[in-house]
Parts: sequence; structure tokens; C-alpha cells
Amino acid sequence: MRSLYRFRPKFLPALAAVAGIAATLGLASWQFGRAHEKEAVRAQFEARAKEPPIVLAAAEVKAQDVQWHRVTARGRFNPNYAVFIDNRVYHGVPGYHVVMPLSIGGGERHVLVNRGWVAGTQDRNRLPQVKTPEETVEVTGLAVIPGRRFLELGNSAVEGRVWQNLTLERYRNAVPIALQPVMIQQESGLDDGLIRAWDKPDLGIEKHYGYAFQWLALAVTILVIYLVTHARSAKQPS
Repeated sequence: MRSLYRFRPKFLPALAAVAGIAATLGLASWQFGRAHEKEAVRAQFEARAKEPPIVLAAAEVKAQDVQWHRVTARGRFNPNYAVFIDNRVYHGVPGYHVVMPLSIGGGERHVLVNRGWVAGTQDRNRLPQVKTPEETVEVTGLAVIPGRRFLELGNSAVEGRVWQNLTLERYRNAVPIALQPVMIQQESGLDDGLIRAWDKPDLGIEKHYGYAFQWLALAVTILVIYLVTHARSAKQPS
């Protein structure tokens, strides 16, 4: 049986189609690669979280040696250098994350501790009261590097003790104390009324897979359009 259609490719459209398909397949492969890299990071994070806590001493550590590990530190909180990270919502209630340095062993080296969430007050000019123990405490939690993951609102990122976001560089520039290069997301309980409910890091793995499948779909679309536009009826003269 004779085919009803004949495929008659032309050089320039064929070249454009090949280039488009190659580009979209390359981008899809890159997105799959990024997803696999982040899956490895997530697996490492989950494995580290199950290991015994690393003890943070006064000597400075390397961030990559303790990041995503559970760590523990003993010392005293310094409420004079506390900051409140704004626009943190818990179960629909607006509030703050309370970040406070802990003097390790009572010495000069500190480590920042995100002590947890506290509800805001009705008056934006009045900060909530936070109970802080005066004695030496032991803090255990996940070591993280705070970064620019949140939208900063307003004209100024730092307004007194209320900050829209936190980075170690910004804190070092604002506060004259020696810091470890990580922050502890506190998990250990203290009688302070703060809520410590931490989300797992969002690595965006699903986003990379979504983009990859979009690029694959575009490659298929280019191929289909090319085949349809270059398939002519067998009865149609050349």
C-alpha cells in the first residue's frame, strides 16, 4: 500500500529543528543533573541529622565541616545583641524568629542561635517579651548558614533590633563580637515559651524535575511541528 504522505525535508528548517531539539534536550539534561545533585545533598542532610551532635567549642570551625550536622554548644545567651527576624508566620499568626548569640563557654567566641518563634504584639513598635535564662545552658540543634532566602520589605533591611532577613556578614557588620560561621536552629527545649518547629530545607528538587519535563515536552513539540509541516500529500505535486 502506497503511503498517503511523503516526507520532504528542507535544509534550513531541518537545521533549525535539529538545533532546537538539541538545545531543549541539553537544558532538560542539565535540569535532571541539578535535581540529582540536590537529591544527593538531601540524602547527606538526612544522614547527618541522624549522627550524634558535634560539640562546638570556642575555637572557630569551618562551616562546611558542620553545616547540616546537629551540633551542641554550652554557654550563656547575650540578649543585648538579640535581633528579631520579621514576617515569620506560624499557623497563620504573624511573629518573629528570635536570634541571639550564645557566648561559648563564657568566652569571646559566640555562635548565633535561632531560638524559635514568638508571636508579635498588636503594636508594631513594641517587641514581644522573650524569657532568656541567665545561667549557662546547653543548646542543641541543626547547624545552618543563614542566607538571602526571603523577600526583604521596606526601605531598610535593618531597623534597630527588627530585621527583615539575616546573613552572617550583615550581623558581623552590625555587632562587634566574634562568631562561629554557622547558626544553630535550636531544637533542645528551654522554659522560654518559644516555638521551635523547623521546616526541612527546600532544595527545589521538584522544581528542577518540572523544568526538565517542560524542556522535554518542548523538544517533542518542535519535532512534531517539523514533521507535520514537512509531510506532503503523495498526490500533491512537488
